[in-house]
Amino acid sequence: MRGEPSCPRCAGRVRAPGLFSDTWQCDQHGAVHPMQPVLPPSVEALGVAVGRSEVPVWLPWPLPVGWLYTGIAHAGDDVSGARATAVACSGPAPLGGFGELVLVAEELGVGLGARYAGLPGPDAGSALDLDKPAGVKVMAAGRPTSMWHVEGAPPDRAVYVGEARGIWLWAIAWPEQSALMMYDELVLTDLRDAGAELDLLPCGALSPRLLG
Repeated sequence: MRGEPSCPRCAGRVRAPGLFSDTWQCDQHGAVHPMQPVLPPSVEALGVAVGRSEVPVWLPWPLPVGWLYTGIAHAGDDVSGARATAVACSGPAPLGGFGELVLVAEELGVGLGARYAGLPGPDAGSALDLDKPAGVKVMAAGRPTSMWHVEGAPPDRAVYVGEARGIWLWAIAWPEQSALMMYDELVLTDLRDAGAELDLLPCGALSPRLLG
């Protein structure tokens, strides 16, 4: 069974547009862009998601040595297209063991990034102090992009937020020490700009982080 759309902020049930509303509705959060069921990672499923996205679909590319693509989630419907995407990858952590990274691109107020970051949302809010120097810089679509460390996330993860292509960019790493990879000139590609090289993308098992 493919499952049903859910709220991108709380994973609760949502009601489809109907007679009394032209938007998807969550009982707790009101009008939302529905999060679609997460599909097992494959190049084909990724291509479909990329083709219907209205926001960037970020992935470290080339992937770090030993890392695999482990799934994509998105919020939006057939009419609006994806208004938020979350791409997962995993592999050897910088200090040993197993690391995971989820990259979220979203329009203002969707709430998917805050959900994976373990924050109340819909965005980083007061947990983000832009008066402090940026914590890290990555290359996103060929441009240096500053990202700030977000305070108040659960201790099992590290959370960074910035802006790329006019859209919020979140990076959430498990365990917290895995965020060290972001200090190593991490290069992010918007997969909407990728071509045939996507066919070479190594896929792993579905990340449970996308389901959390």
